[in-house]
Amino acid sequence: MRFKPIKPKKVSTQIADQIRDSILAGDFAPGDKLPPERELAEMFGVSRPSVREALNILAAAGLVMSYQGGGTVVLSLVDAGQGGSLSELIRSQQERALEVIEVRKCMESWTAYYAAQRALPDDLRRMEEILAGMEKNLTDQLPSEDLDANLHIVIARATHNIVWLHLMQSIFDAMKEFQRGVWRAVYLTLEDHKLLYQHHSALVAAIRSRDADRAREMMMHHLTFAEKRSAAYVSSQPN
Repeated sequence: MRFKPIKPKKVSTQIADQIRDSILAGDFAPGDKLPPERELAEMFGVSRPSVREALNILAAAGLVMSYQGGGTVVLSLVDAGQGGSLSELIRSQQERALEVIEVRKCMESWTAYYAAQRALPDDLRRMEEILAGMEKNLTDQLPSEDLDANLHIVIARATHNIVWLHLMQSIFDAMKEFQRGVWRAVYLTLEDHKLLYQHHSALVAAIRSRDADRAREMMMHHLTFAEKRSAAYVSSQPN
């Protein structure tokens, strides 16, 4: 039997391994910023050049991207390096967005199901905070399009399945422009906003009560409604 000599890992590699594990555990979602280099250096008790080298390792692996003056952002594991091709497809052929919503109905009904089984107290707290923001917006007669999207991502995070989270974030990033168009064009009245709030409130209630089947049903009901409104929006657009 031949043994190989043990090679000590470089400090930067150890840092990269810990950050990678944190990303894959779902501690950072796609689009989240990592702490600044200075803070990371303090957390790890190392020099900033070691942190910088670790971030370069992660960037080469397609896990993060660093921006001059903009920090380091976690990338999606699903479409890293794809150049936003799904976003471009939806922008040029909006009817494709309806196909994405069809996919969302399948995916998100199950993310709601698993979230009801697995959500931790922190997950439920985040959902309640978003619902509180939606309720305040109703009182102030303000739209909640960003809160709406955030709630769906938080539900995906509550599955504690990193693949669900990254798939969902990729789809929402691709759909962002289209969804904003729908919000501003077809959810026009206070009654519309109240109805959306009721959908989300019932969904979170099912997750909170650990009723997985009910959560799946509520998500399907909500997205079927969204699909109909989105279809009306697409049909109203000029060819």
